[in-house]
Amino acid sequence: MNDDNLLSATAGYVDTLSFVSLFGLFTAHVTGNFVLIGAGVAGYGQGVFLKLMAFPAFILGVAVSSFIIRGRNPETPMRGACMLYAVQAFLLLVFCFAGINLGPRFSPESWAVVVCGMIGATAMGVQNAHSRLVARPGVPNTVMTGNVTQVILDVLDLCSPRVGADVKAAARARATKMLPAIVAFGLGAIAGAFGYRTFGFWALLLPVIGLAWLAMQAWMHRNAVGKLVS
Repeated sequence: MNDDNLLSATAGYVDTLSFVSLFGLFTAHVTGNFVLIGAGVAGYGQGVFLKLMAFPAFILGVAVSSFIIRGRNPETPMRGACMLYAVQAFLLLVFCFAGINLGPRFSPESWAVVVCGMIGATAMGVQNAHSRLVARPGVPNTVMTGNVTQVILDVLDLCSPRVGADVKAAARARATKMLPAIVAFGLGAIAGAFGYRTFGFWALLLPVIGLAWLAMQAWMHRNAVGKLVS
């Protein structure tokens, strides 16, 4: 599994786990929280304040990522990627322990729940900012709406006799990259739900391990490139 697919699986996993555990909170993207806040204001659902506080937490994750990449100016993209993987892994680990400390019963109005959700949103803010700050080939890995739309358009182009060979080749190449990420996100979402049902917040250790592995791979690649340059 390449980096994009693992990150897609991570986004689906964490987003679903937070949704089923924290009263419908989306940590990996803000669109769903807008919808749920609107529903909550009208009297549907619960945890409006929790979802509102996810916004500044998400912004914090993006801002921290920007400071790391643009402020510290790492010498290679792989070094920047390594730093962001490590930061996200650390935040997800804190999210895991914050969730464990909630105990078996908790309410959406509890400050401990709000803080827990904010930590998760901060972690996923880092992942959302990653693809925009670190120059690397890949596809969006946190929200699948755009990917699914593009794959549908590419499939239609591939099936159309009016589309030229060069356009079909580009469509095939895009679909080949995007389809695995979409599948990985879906499988990650299923795994996140079952992981929480079986292990509770301890299930967050799985994406922590995955991100730590990505950080290690990026560090090794960075060192290998440094040796070649020297």
